[in-house]
Amino acid sequence: MTEAVFAIPGDKDRRTGGFIYEATVLRVLNEIGCKTEHLKLPSRFPDPTQDDMAVALNALRALPGQRPVILDGLVFGSIDPEGLAQVSAPIIAMIHHPLGLETGLPTERAKFLLKNEAAALRHAAHIIVPSPETARVLVNQFAAKPDLITVAPPGFDRPVVCKQPKRPPLILSVGLLARRKGHDTLLSALETIKDLEWQAVIVGKEHDKNTAIELYSQSKALGLTERVTFTGEMDQVPLNDLFNSATLFALATRYEGYGMVLGEAMMFGLPIVSCDVGAVPETVGDAGILLPPEDALAFGATLRLLLRDQGTRSRLGRLSDLKSQSLPTWRETAGTFACVIKSLAEKTKS
Repeated sequence: MTEAVFAIPGDKDRRTGGFIYEATVLRVLNEIGCKTEHLKLPSRFPDPTQDDMAVALNALRALPGQRPVILDGLVFGSIDPEGLAQVSAPIIAMIHHPLGLETGLPTERAKFLLKNEAAALRHAAHIIVPSPETARVLVNQFAAKPDLITVAPPGFDRPVVCKQPKRPPLILSVGLLARRKGHDTLLSALETIKDLEWQAVIVGKEHDKNTAIELYSQSKALGLTERVTFTGEMDQVPLNDLFNSATLFALATRYEGYGMVLGEAMMFGLPIVSCDVGAVPETVGDAGILLPPEDALAFGATLRLLLRDQGTRSRLGRLSDLKSQSLPTWRETAGTFACVIKSLAEKTKS
């Protein structure tokens, strides 16, 4: 018998952190015996048309009242709260990062999403988040009830580590070409170390065309096009090859609700340069050097230090590998979801 439904917009197998998290949890829930159906909702969320909104709400209203539905955050934060109130199934909000706090949104759009998500949270039977940081944000800024929040950090599959560092040293960065990921800061930092030998690869699909064009233009203007490669989205196997060939990992992010790619980098024993924002300190700990966001000079100086100082690289690499040993498995993450699902299902019977 189906125990739960996982509602995800569009292609659940997209290669971004949130979708990888949800598609993997969906698969593993079924593997551990918590039968969970996939409900595909319109792909345009969080910017749905009126028809998209109607289709999504009708699909959710049609679910049995005793079967919990896990609702992806792109949908949850932008769905009509009044329509959500008409859904009889217990709603589990899966929130990676509140939509209205995304970097670079127009002011009015951000205000709308913040208000909308706060209203939607009143109709959630439970909330699952990937980090204590996201839980704190929901409690402090959205008045969410702490006892309704469960933290389920992303799981990780141990990769095959066979390090073969490239020459010149490879600086690897992975993240959507979105303003929040700070690739513009990374490019500015790289411009300050052009006197050193290195190459850089930025892996990530175009989140919005304007940001991508700005990054390509910035790379050209800084004279970096011969040394910085934008690969677009990559499958896991070739991405693992890049992790194995990298000397260090750099992500000049402006905010992370967790930052799965940081965990991946640690499993390959890479020293990390990132920013002291959001969940990054909790995720990375002492396995990296964390800097203020948008400080390209400090970021560049730290890249210079790590490229020049093998001792510091080795020390951080060992700490990175050690930190990765405590990362959860996907079965542990899915097990947390299963506990929430069973608890809600029992409540609907009583």
